[in-house]
Amino acid sequence: MLSVSAFRRVVRASAIYDVLMIAPFSTPWTFLLLREHLSALNVGLGGVPLPDFGPFHLLISSLLGSVVLVWSVLRILDPQPRFGRFDAAARYLFSTWMAWALLVTGQPLLWLFLVPELAWGLAQSLPLRRGEGAPGGHAHESLLR
Repeated sequence: MLSVSAFRRVVRASAIYDVLMIAPFSTPWTFLLLREHLSALNVGLGGVPLPDFGPFHLLISSLLGSVVLVWSVLRILDPQPRFGRFDAAARYLFSTWMAWALLVTGQPLLWLFLVPELAWGLAQSLPLRRGEGAPGGHAHESLLR
């Protein structure tokens, strides 16, 4: 069980990690630079080169990157426990799609994204100490309000 203050540090740390990881995905230009490195890394891990990305793929990448950046800044500035719980849910969804892509493609690069995603999801799913962070002494009752 974590104290609310420790949990807030976990929420903030996961947001900082997200900013560092997602920033290159946030513009078409930075993603194109990153894509080359990711492709080389995937080949180095035993996979195949990543496919070329067209304008539509770059749009989707940039939209995802932009939304995650804004969400991350919110969690850095205000690392509420409920934001951590919502982030954990999002990470489980992302992990599900990454696991699906891993099963379909077998590309080893996906492990480098899937493992941390699951780890941050689990960290933000840990229980809070009873009586902390909520009126009436039940922290779990207010997390999603």
